Amino acid sequence: MLNQEIQAFISNDESAQFYECGYSCDSAWLLKVYNDIIFITDSRYSLEAKELSTKNTQIIQSANLIDTLCEQINKAGIKSLTYDNSTTSVLTLENIKIRCKEVDLIPKPRFHQSLRIKKTQDEIRKIQKSQMLNAKAYDILAEFLRTQHTINNAAITEKTLQFQAKIFLQDFGNYDLSFEPILALNHNAAKPHALPTNTPLKEGDLILFDAGIKFDRYCSDRTRTALFNPQINFDKQQKFTNKKHQQIYDIVLKAQEYAIKNTHAGMRASEVDALAREVIHKAGYGEFFTHSTGHGIGLDIHEMPFISPRSDTIIEDGMIFSIEPGIYLPGEFGIRIEDLVYIENGRAKIL
Repeated sequence: MLNQEIQAFISNDESAQFYECGYSCDSAWLLKVYNDIIFITDSRYSLEAKELSTKNTQIIQSANLIDTLCEQINKAGIKSLTYDNSTTSVLTLENIKIRCKEVDLIPKPRFHQSLRIKKTQDEIRKIQKSQMLNAKAYDILAEFLRTQHTINNAAITEKTLQFQAKIFLQDFGNYDLSFEPILALNHNAAKPHALPTNTPLKEGDLILFDAGIKFDRYCSDRTRTALFNPQINFDKQQKFTNKKHQQIYDIVLKAQEYAIKNTHAGMRASEVDALAREVIHKAGYGEFFTHSTGHGIGLDIHEMPFISPRSDTIIEDGMIFSIEPGIYLPGEFGIRIEDLVYIENGRAKIL
């Protein structure tokens, strides 16, 4: 259902398309007018679209998507049309303006994410299942590390370990990745989005692992930081041999737990961010917490609400987002701990 502010919209965003009609592709436009859904695509996808889309979706095959889109807009007789100006190209917009002169085009960045910012019970179950499968892959990776010390008689490096982790996450092709996993050792973990290197893994190393998969298109996301030894696990309770690793880890864990415990409906997202930031700042490491505390998740890996110092979004029941504070000491190491939470009965609960 559209809200009262949006009578009709267009989108070429695949998440929006899938949400509205159960199918998406990389060459299509969706037009929704009240409850009427029109999906315009080319001959490569039209048959599959007819097979997989919901029954109330009208599929139109076209060799010129924009021309057909404009024809349908004019045919609908609508006076205002919302579009996402963060994803619609200037050229596309100009073409629509020329062909649809009677229509008022209304720019709203991320408007469709705002429509689905509160998840249904079905969506919550899918994200929960996705996160459960994600966590299972972490356990399989830990078991692999406890028993495997080389791959093809060569030392395990960040690159080879990340590659192996992707196999476990995707379960040999059963699931897509939410994003390219981040797997970093020691000083490389001081880069929040580190790229894997040829650094060999050795006992006593610190491992930061951030990964997620998709279940029925819904994303998961989880980060753990662990000590590599013969008993390695990715539990949140970690014991490091390096005292500074342990000190920083305990601060980050405290920040995460404090933020989760004190998050409640009615807060601004910036206030949630401040909860985690306050703990890290008081410990003397505020300048080393260099990113936002979290982000919403669903069909997109990063969607509303954004848990940042600048976000005025009000937290409500049904929202799902990450809580992932971190401390990154350049040239030394980085620690991040991440879980997804959902808001139910006014409180945050780990998914």
